[in-house]
Amino acid sequence: MSNSSHINRQRLLERFLRYVQVETTANPDSEEYPSSPGQWTLGKILYEELRAMGLEEVEHDAHGLVWATLPSTAGDGASNTLPTILFNAHVDTSPDASGANVRPAVLERYPGGDIPLEKNGKVIDVASCPALNQLIGHTLITTDGTTLLGGDDKAGVAAIMELAEHLLEHPNLPHGPVRILFTCDEEIGRGALHMDLAKAGAAAGYTLDGGGQAEVENENFSADQMTVRAYGNNIHPSIGKGRMVNALRGLSKLIAALPTEALTPESTEGRDGFIHPYSLSGAVDYAEAKFLLRDFVTERLDDQALLLQATADSLVQETPGLRFELVRQRQYRNMADAQRSAPHVVDFSIAAYKNLGLTPHLGAIRGGTDGAVFSEMGLPTPNLSVGQHNIHSVLEFASLDQMVLAIQHAIEVLNIWQQQGRS
Repeated sequence: MSNSSHINRQRLLERFLRYVQVETTANPDSEEYPSSPGQWTLGKILYEELRAMGLEEVEHDAHGLVWATLPSTAGDGASNTLPTILFNAHVDTSPDASGANVRPAVLERYPGGDIPLEKNGKVIDVASCPALNQLIGHTLITTDGTTLLGGDDKAGVAAIMELAEHLLEHPNLPHGPVRILFTCDEEIGRGALHMDLAKAGAAAGYTLDGGGQAEVENENFSADQMTVRAYGNNIHPSIGKGRMVNALRGLSKLIAALPTEALTPESTEGRDGFIHPYSLSGAVDYAEAKFLLRDFVTERLDDQALLLQATADSLVQETPGLRFELVRQRQYRNMADAQRSAPHVVDFSIAAYKNLGLTPHLGAIRGGTDGAVFSEMGLPTPNLSVGQHNIHSVLEFASLDQMVLAIQHAIEVLNIWQQQGRS
């Protein structure tokens, strides 16, 4: 571990600043994969940089995914027997805020207190972001207040790229084969769409896509989407009495009939699930709403779907001529369900934090990651901290110090894996 602490901070910072200025906003309305041209652009940049480093099996594939392999440094004939470990991050950014013309600002040795941004009177304040109290002295990267930063997940991208170059520069650091994968469109649920397990060839994976530091996220929401279609009857409103059936009004009543003191994003936290109506459109004869169903206990998604169906059935009884159609689409599942058979994958990451003198903690994601889908596919892949804060917002920022720590942690994870592989 003697060289692991000497991460090239300046090079890491320059990487990160370079990557966040490439617009890679995912587009949920696109049928293409990846859904935005900037993801191709950043993928090409990463591909060229990995080739320049001298990694093996570097590929920018037909789907925009970037692959590479770092050979094992283990000697004594162990290279062929040590497990391959995959590190993953996604190149796209959330459509929740603009990712165009990102102008990152670097704040060296953060002194504490609120951070005023350059434009729109935006302020990252300690009251709403108490994590700032633990970041005094850190180098922070913010936006100018008009865009998101893209630390989710270009902090992970930059950390993995710097990890690769650091390991190449320090062949004395022991590790087995390392597989690198950068995915697209994670933010709109398509990140694992073109994941090829055989091509990955890994025994375990880690996504670097988490907030803060020293957290291992080994659980996440199980998730489905429900599309509710309402059918009515349109007629001129002047003669609508007793004849018009307003689908848009019926769908609005369905939403209003759902619980508001519980089972909503606004009223839940921690391990509580929710039903979230996030889209409503239509007219008198036809209307459509989309709902997110979320819970850490997968079976409870069935209860949420039944509640929606029962609410719809009740409204149909009250409103002759109104008809509902509910279509449920499976999205992703709690990674804990798949990782119970391989607890050592999480255990090794916990041990690595402890070896660095940190107090790790397990976390649960109120959302999903590519790792959740990888885990369900058969590749156990928990999520690791990489210094993200206030994601999906113009108040987003990242800590360079925590990104450095993420690299140091990854090095120690690989060290533990090669030790266990030898034994």
